[in-house]
Amino acid sequence: MRIGFDAKRAFNNTRGLGNYSRDTIRILTTQYPDNQYDLFTPAKRNDILFTLPDNSSVVLPGSFFGRTFPSFWRTFSLAKLAEKSNLDIYHGLSHELPLGIEKTRVKSVVTMHDLIFLKFPNLYPFIDRKLYKKKYLHSCGVANHIIATSEQTKRDLVELARIPEDKITVVYQGCNPVFNHEVSLAQKARVREKYCLPAQFILNVGALEKRKNQLLILQAMVLKNIDFQMVIVGVNTKYADVLRQFIASHALEKRVMILSDVPFTDLPAIYQCASLFVYPSLFEGFGIPILEAMHSGVPVIAATGSCLEESGGPGSLYVSPDNAEELADKICKVLSNNDLRADMLQKSAEYLRLFSDEAIARKLMSIYRKVLA
Repeated sequence: MRIGFDAKRAFNNTRGLGNYSRDTIRILTTQYPDNQYDLFTPAKRNDILFTLPDNSSVVLPGSFFGRTFPSFWRTFSLAKLAEKSNLDIYHGLSHELPLGIEKTRVKSVVTMHDLIFLKFPNLYPFIDRKLYKKKYLHSCGVANHIIATSEQTKRDLVELARIPEDKITVVYQGCNPVFNHEVSLAQKARVREKYCLPAQFILNVGALEKRKNQLLILQAMVLKNIDFQMVIVGVNTKYADVLRQFIASHALEKRVMILSDVPFTDLPAIYQCASLFVYPSLFEGFGIPILEAMHSGVPVIAATGSCLEESGGPGSLYVSPDNAEELADKICKVLSNNDLRADMLQKSAEYLRLFSDEAIARKLMSIYRKVLA
């Protein structure tokens, strides 16, 4: 089988969609090495942690026009290029398919991570909402099959986008295997020193934006005067300024630190140094940081209302994303009860079997074969 991937984010994105793209490519090229994989990308950066598999090749714009206008190349040229490459399947890994793919002999699959722009339109600028609606819903309409990364996303596709339920299959995401391995004591010590990490701390990792809801954690700390250190890892944004203002106005400077520009290679050690991971996001399509925390042996508190209960399973605790008092109570409960922590970690370890490379690869390949049948 010859499979093509929209690999733009695999090479050029360090956040969730990039992680999903890299992990999907890694899993399939490893579990099904006899296939040929073509990775279509308008550019290839060298600073992204992605090793090109032996059974794959990178397809870049061949013309000056394509290199100069990469978005145009990706939208308007890839359908013909996919057919010319004799692909059996073209898989859009992040919401999109090239225009005209349905007019070729190439079958297409698209992964939909979420419909947050429809569910919470106030979180997006007007032009972004219009663009996403046009591009993403068009891709869902022309795709031969849709992969949803959670049952929540599948429900949203049916309810908000009117997609037939039998056209959608849920395939959970995995996470980078580096989080499966225990970091050496020397590496942990190096990372602790590099970032001046406290001996014990609550951790949050993710984009610093309103939807991720890190402010709720700070509010919980103030509400119950939680005397515990907090480390927030994320890229600086306007929302980071909101967090810093709250920290300053509530004298939390000695208890909360925000780390920006943290390289991926340091994340496993930071996770494994943490005492608790808190992820109160208002809404997610999946929530890879929860998997990263569970693989790192860290108990998790997440939010209700989207798919995070699917990501965290029965070993995690859950709170309303707008209830700081409930979050404060759960944080105090986990930090003060070793038996509860041990039970959470045991259940999480069992639940993680659902996200194995083998299980994910089997489901994806089953979808490809069904589409080609």
